[in-house]
Amino acid sequence: MRLLKQKGDNDFSLTEFLEGQVPPYTILSHRWGADGEEVTFQELTDGTGKGKAGYKKIQLCGKQTEHDGLQYFWVDTCCIDKSNSTELSEAINSMFRWYRDAAKCYVYLPDVSIPTFSTDDNTDLLPWESKFRNSTWFTRGWTLQELIAPVSVQFFSQNGEELGSRASLERHICEITGIPAEALRGSPLSSFSVAERMSWAEKRRTAREVDKAYSLLGIFNVYMPLIYGEGVENAFKRLREEIDKASKGIQREDFSVAFSLSTISGIEYFVAREKELAEIHDALSSDGGRRTVVLHGLGGIGKTQLTVEYAKRHKYNYSAIFWLNIKDEDSVKQSFTNIAKQILREHPQISQLGGVDAKENLDELIDAVKAWLSLPNNSRWLMIYDNYDNPKLATTTDTAAVDIRRFLPEAYQGSVVITTRSAQVKVGHRIQVAKMKQLRDSLEILSNTSGREGLINDPDAVRLAKELDGLPLALATAGAYLDQVAVSFKDYLRLYKESWGRLQKSSPELSSYEDRTLYSTWQISFDHVEQQNGLSAKLLRLWAYFDNQDLWFELLQHGDSEDPDWIKQLTQDEFSFYDAIRVLIDHGLVGVDMSLQEQVESRGYSVHGCVHSWAIHVLNQKWDYGLARVALKFVGSHVPRDQDIQPWLTQRRLLQHAGRCSYIMLNGLVLEDKMEWICHQLGLLYWKQGKMDEAEKMYLRALQG
Repeated sequence: MRLLKQKGDNDFSLTEFLEGQVPPYTILSHRWGADGEEVTFQELTDGTGKGKAGYKKIQLCGKQTEHDGLQYFWVDTCCIDKSNSTELSEAINSMFRWYRDAAKCYVYLPDVSIPTFSTDDNTDLLPWESKFRNSTWFTRGWTLQELIAPVSVQFFSQNGEELGSRASLERHICEITGIPAEALRGSPLSSFSVAERMSWAEKRRTAREVDKAYSLLGIFNVYMPLIYGEGVENAFKRLREEIDKASKGIQREDFSVAFSLSTISGIEYFVAREKELAEIHDALSSDGGRRTVVLHGLGGIGKTQLTVEYAKRHKYNYSAIFWLNIKDEDSVKQSFTNIAKQILREHPQISQLGGVDAKENLDELIDAVKAWLSLPNNSRWLMIYDNYDNPKLATTTDTAAVDIRRFLPEAYQGSVVITTRSAQVKVGHRIQVAKMKQLRDSLEILSNTSGREGLINDPDAVRLAKELDGLPLALATAGAYLDQVAVSFKDYLRLYKESWGRLQKSSPELSSYEDRTLYSTWQISFDHVEQQNGLSAKLLRLWAYFDNQDLWFELLQHGDSEDPDWIKQLTQDEFSFYDAIRVLIDHGLVGVDMSLQEQVESRGYSVHGCVHSWAIHVLNQKWDYGLARVALKFVGSHVPRDQDIQPWLTQRRLLQHAGRCSYIMLNGLVLEDKMEWICHQLGLLYWKQGKMDEAEKMYLRALQG
């Protein structure tokens, strides 16, 4: 083996070492440049290649080697005499071992640069991440072994700046290459099936077709002479023969099952959520034990879509991925029947599965699947339990609630993802899936589902996206309607505000969402809320008569003898109110108001704008004039007096609720009897906040009484 050593500022010497006498060295991985750009063995020994583009790589490698406290390094372009076919064949057969034995491997990426400043406003991405993901280094055949074999791999930009290591960039590398994290961390390659290792090289290319086969010698730990000119088919035939010879006598149980998400359809586009995908990947990076992630959030927020995208990106990390619908016991048991069929298609020899009649012994079949998943070496599976929205908890009285523990494999191994609307599922690493915060992501969903382009420059599309407030189901529903009906974004927004119920009922169903429509998606959550705490359900109905943002305890403390008894019970003390709110939060329907404005009373709570529209048009299909009167009375009663502490803070909080009250009042949605005082109070609030037009309308309405 020949190694390079720095000699002065711009010169290098070559030294040949016998096996067993090789000193510690570093090694370069790169993509070869165009013909004539790289420095050859002859040119380096003659000192004639310094003007070539490839000389820069040698200098970079030498400089970094010295920086890391070593003297010797290896570069394939000039350390092998390629004019000697015997030496070339021996070098290629030794290549994997040379990369494996190097102290460090430096990967040079000439197509990746670090910008002086970032123009990308997506803070979830590194400034050079897009170029890194698209680097041609990841598409080349020879670089596969150069990525996997070394103990340490560092990546460098075109200017020699360090981008990170294989460990620090692991998630990105797994997503780019489809190679499991375990393979990158040094797990024996023999623990991965031949088919799986072949799949890692499937999309890679080499300058000479036969090198596709020769570049895999080290990956399969086999040796064979190189015959350039034999053709790629003959080369692969010889490679498979060598693999078969090496595998003879080795009994290795295979647990792989073909990746299929046939039960989940219609998810063609995925937008954003890179931060959540990274967190899922990090949480499921197993050390050999069980890893569980719980995705919780409002119905329609995109938990299932996020899980599907994770499964697609990381399918090569797992020997098998199984999808279960756990909305009720019948559904999850049917899912286990489907899993048994999947396993038997790939492994018909498994007697404990094949011998069970699913119709007569369904529980026995479930136990057999769980036992297969618990076998000692079967630890690289991913189980996805979707729609776990009715979990069995200590406080649950619903007999239909599901206990997920009955359906988890017993062995502490593998990976599990659970999607749920309940914030009370706490069996793993919990990730709350929130609404999309970037307007451009909402517009991208609208564009993808409606088939319309240029939305960022369409003010009506922007207004619609803002109204739907980052809720993927609402955006996808709007897009699907606009795809089928020739209406403008402006007209859709008008229909959304004027005829919400009729619009949603006439919108097409979405196959990528469990409940198909925005109209029905929150009914399941509401039914569970009603069972758990009747006051919570009644509070959500009452919320329709307030604004959707910042409802707080003190605002509701203005009851009198004419109000319904449940309102008195809800507001009798803070405990009653917080108990009711907590149940709504647990089901993802309500969240703590995130307003940063200064307050003199307790923190408020908010519901998503789309949920608020649903509460108005579905929960209150028959308008309740009594509840409308209660809401107006509470807001009017809470308008502060001048002598109150910092009255302007409460005035500011009340403004959005006053807007809702004014709408109700001016559209005849409340009985006018004895409303003069409330109109006067609303006028006073608007006047104190400098809103003279609104104040005048309310004062005139008061004077009519």
